[in-house]
Amino acid sequence: MRSWQTLMINRDSAWQDVTTQKEAGAVSRWRLLFTRNFGLIWLSQLVSQVGDGISNLALLWFVYSITGSPVKTTIIGLLHTIPPIVLGPLIGVYVDRLPKKFFLIGSNVLRAVLIGIIPCAIQTDNFTVSLLYVLVLLDAVAVAMFNPALTSSVPLIVPRAQFTAANALIQSTTSLGIIFGPALSGIGIAFFGSQEVLCLNAVTYFVSAVCLGLVRLGTLQPSAEPKRTDGSALQDFREGLAFVVVKQRLIVLLVATAGCYAFGASALTTLFPVFAKKLLGLGPVEVGYLWSALGVGLLLMSIALLRFTEWNLSDRTRIIAGASVASAGAIGVLIWTNNLLLVGLLMIVIGGGMGAFTPIAWGIVQELTPGNLVGRVMSLYSTGAMTAAISGISMFGWVTERFGESTGLGGIGTTFLLTASLGGWLSWSIRNR
Repeated sequence: MRSWQTLMINRDSAWQDVTTQKEAGAVSRWRLLFTRNFGLIWLSQLVSQVGDGISNLALLWFVYSITGSPVKTTIIGLLHTIPPIVLGPLIGVYVDRLPKKFFLIGSNVLRAVLIGIIPCAIQTDNFTVSLLYVLVLLDAVAVAMFNPALTSSVPLIVPRAQFTAANALIQSTTSLGIIFGPALSGIGIAFFGSQEVLCLNAVTYFVSAVCLGLVRLGTLQPSAEPKRTDGSALQDFREGLAFVVVKQRLIVLLVATAGCYAFGASALTTLFPVFAKKLLGLGPVEVGYLWSALGVGLLLMSIALLRFTEWNLSDRTRIIAGASVASAGAIGVLIWTNNLLLVGLLMIVIGGGMGAFTPIAWGIVQELTPGNLVGRVMSLYSTGAMTAAISGISMFGWVTERFGESTGLGGIGTTFLLTASLGGWLSWSIRNR
């Protein structure tokens, strides 16, 4: 009898320990927001992502309202993908060599000048689409410098077990930016105009730069060690490439999966104003609201991923497969409905499906890659994804203009199904490696 009581007490005690650990884990994930360094990075991203949400719709609407061409509108998306493809590998080398704050702060200041100050200084009659293309290309260079620096900074300030949670919290800023940015942009465009919206938006990037200036990454950065500058940039690039191709081949499959995802997702976000205007007959304000619904889905998924940050890599990767199937199904229904309420709900589902990919994929790279190689590996990852993105934007822009909006949207849905298949293969490969 006594042994039975002892067994029951031990069982209850173990259950309480497990429950306490789960509760403590949930609290610790949210506490990341209240740590000095990660909290400042999160705040800076929140401000700049709202700025991105404002500027992205303003840029796309400006081009489409003047040209009336889906193909010319997709050039905005194409220009955003060129610098990561062409300059990504070189940028990754110097992200690993130089202090990361140099890239984090400098990128935001440069973007404030390119997308804010310069449009303000140019008269409306002289602010042409061609000039806007040049500014967008230079802005894309700044973004190409920022993203690898941000991703490789996370392991310096966040425990390994919390990588996915940190990435999900960072993605939540993208969600909030999509929720509030396009809505604010749509209202601003309706009342003031696209150029004026871009002018006012410069302040968001300056505020982001100030927040990043207060971050303390410390002296543990691999990029700050003198030994990283002994070899040539080409040698450093070869080291990163050899790690991906020879030592950690799972990343090659991850890049292929990311490429398939980017092929469809980039085309969807770039052409969304076209789909909304042609299929639903909506104006900038309504498009902004629907884009915000996409952000709601991203935010909900970002919060949900906090519960799975300590799952093993294989199980986390299966989330990508399931979420991609959900996005594909929602896109299929979107083609056949004109009900705005249902469209809004579908956009939430699509956003949630898209939101599963990046935090999990970044976490895989961060966990499988040594700290002194993260910048290079992330740049190679981005190069593959952006190459696929530029192909997807080009192809679906042509398909939409040649065969119609429904055909283009259906093709994008198919790419999400393929992403789900590759995600399942990646999960199986991780489990059996």
